[in-house]
Amino acid sequence: MVKIVLLAFISTLLSLFITPIVIKYAKKLNATDKPNHRKVHTDPVPTLGGLAIYMSFLIGLVILQPVSEYHLSIVVGASLMVGLGFLDDIFDLSAKLKFIVQISAACIVVFWGGLQVEFINLPFGGQIEFGILSTIITIFWIVGITNAINFIDGLDGLAAGVSSIALFTITVMAVMMGHLYVATVALVLFFSVLGFLRYNFFPAKIFMGDTGALFLGFMISVLALLGFKNVTIISFIIPIFILGVPISDTLIAMVRRYINKQPMSSPDSSHLHHSLVKFGMTHKQTVLFIYALSAMFSLAAILFSMTTVWGSILIFTVALVTLQALIENLELINSDYKPLTNLLKGFRQK
Repeated sequence: MVKIVLLAFISTLLSLFITPIVIKYAKKLNATDKPNHRKVHTDPVPTLGGLAIYMSFLIGLVILQPVSEYHLSIVVGASLMVGLGFLDDIFDLSAKLKFIVQISAACIVVFWGGLQVEFINLPFGGQIEFGILSTIITIFWIVGITNAINFIDGLDGLAAGVSSIALFTITVMAVMMGHLYVATVALVLFFSVLGFLRYNFFPAKIFMGDTGALFLGFMISVLALLGFKNVTIISFIIPIFILGVPISDTLIAMVRRYINKQPMSSPDSSHLHHSLVKFGMTHKQTVLFIYALSAMFSLAAILFSMTTVWGSILIFTVALVTLQALIENLELINSDYKPLTNLLKGFRQK
C-alpha cells in the first residue's frame, strides 16, 4: 500500500504542472466564468480546470494500472462526462441535453460494466431485493451525486475540497474493507484534486467548471457505489454520510423549490454556501466551515462502520438533528420553516 500511495502522489505533481497550462489555454479560448447576481467573484475567472484533474488522473491510472472488471466502463463513462462538461463550459448547453448525456454515462457503467446495487441485508435479518429497480436505483444514484457535486461548486475551492475529503474517506473505508481497486482509484483521484486545489483555493486562479464537477461527481458516485454495494443497510448508508454535504444541499434545494413553488431546475442563491455568506461569514470562512462539516460527516461514516446497530441509529439521529438545526438557523428552506425550533419552544412552555 505504501508503494501505491507514493506512486499515486505523482498525480499531485502532474496536477500542479498541468493546471497552469490549462489556465493559459482557457484564457485563449475565452473559457471564463463571468460574474452575475448568483456568483461571488467580481472578475472573470478561467474555467476548464477539470481538464487538469482528468489528465493527471488518467496518467496516474496508467502508472498504477488498477485491475477491475468495471475499469474500462468507468473510464469511458468518466471521459464522456468530461467531454460534456468541456462543451458546457464553452457553449452553455441546455439542461435537457446535459441530463441525457449524464444518463448515458451512467448507463455505460450499469449496462456495459455491470455495476448495480442488487440488494441490501437488513440489520435484524432478512434481505431487500431490488430486482428490476436495481438498474433505476443505480442510474439515479450516479446522476444524482454527479449533479450534487456540481451544485456545491459555487465558491473558490469548495467543490474540490469537499470532493477531496470524500475521496480520502472512500480510500480509508476501501482499505478497511479490502477493496484494493476502489482504494487505488480513489487515492489517485484524491491526489489529482489536491494538486488542482493549490490554484483553486481562495482567491482562485481557475475554476474546475462543469468539466471538473461532472467528472468528480461521476467518479465519486461510482467509487462509493462500488465500495459499498450489496451490503447491510447500515453500510449502505455509509456513502450517504461520506457525501453528506452535497446530498443534503441538493435535497434541501429540492424541498425549498417545492415549498416555495419554484421550478426544480431553476437556479437560486439559497444553497448552503450562499446562506453562510449572507449569515456574515467571509468567503474563506464559509469554505473552511463546509470543509469541517464534510469532515464531520466522513468521521460519522467511519464510526458508522465500526459501531453496533443501535450505535449507528444514534449517530444517524444526531446527524439529522444537527442538519435540521443548520437548516432552520440559516433559513435554507424559508424563514417560516422551523419545526425543530417550534418543537423545542413547545417543550419549554410545558
